[in-house]
Amino acid sequence: MLMNMKDLLAVANEHKFAVPAFNISDYSMMNGIFEASEEKQAPVIIAIHPDELKHTGTEIVKAIIEKAHKATVPVCIHLDHGATFEQVMLAIQSGFTSVMIDGSSLSFEDNIAVCKKVAEAAHAVNVSVEGELGTIGSTDAQAEAGANTIIYTDPDAAVKFVEATGVDTLAIAIGTSHGIYPKGMKPELKLDLLKVIKSKVSIPLVLHGASGLSDEDVMDCVKRGICKVNFATELRAAYSKAVKELLAEKPDTIDPKAYGKTAIAAVKELVMARMKVCGCDGKAE
Repeated sequence: MLMNMKDLLAVANEHKFAVPAFNISDYSMMNGIFEASEEKQAPVIIAIHPDELKHTGTEIVKAIIEKAHKATVPVCIHLDHGATFEQVMLAIQSGFTSVMIDGSSLSFEDNIAVCKKVAEAAHAVNVSVEGELGTIGSTDAQAEAGANTIIYTDPDAAVKFVEATGVDTLAIAIGTSHGIYPKGMKPELKLDLLKVIKSKVSIPLVLHGASGLSDEDVMDCVKRGICKVNFATELRAAYSKAVKELLAEKPDTIDPKAYGKTAIAAVKELVMARMKVCGCDGKAE
């Protein structure tokens, strides 16, 4: 079942669970996510970053749409961290049902302006919009870009932002970073700040930079009102680790189907674990 994010997360928000968004870079990742979602009967968000979309080509969206229509679970196709109005329009034209316009590095006024422009265009064709207020850090050069300094989301500014832009979901900054956290580094999440924002903002809240967070951290965030949790880097890490191990054990392997089978299994295992932590397994109905 293909849905936009506004409708999908309205249910999560009401029933106090979160739907994970998993970034994909190829068909093996996509297939592993769909298999996990069906097995767990869990709603899912397939996310693609503009850099990933350049790699896969927009044609992959047609495949996701077809699989979503055949699926027994709700599926949303989401553009992750769209940087420009043009990137967002390409995503909408390609069939995405949800888009993020990330103006977090802009001034408050400019962030509002670009999000409002995107929301007006997207809502006209029933596509939902995610905005971001505050900045996510970065720990890994191979991950999505992040800020050198985390700027935490101001609750009162969040209220003004949502009212002025008309966005359907809001990504907030409470101390997470993109990428895998280095050994010995534990993010200090401001859970009290999350609680305050949730008390003031009615639309679903989004947590970016969840790769490497402990299960307890993710569950605490969901308990306090996060409705969408983004996972990207750890999915790539699991995929790559599985393929490397296969090649180390069987260095003569040349069949891409073997790589794909191994990658799908690794992705599926991780996705099912994250669905359980987000509390969405068994929630498809």
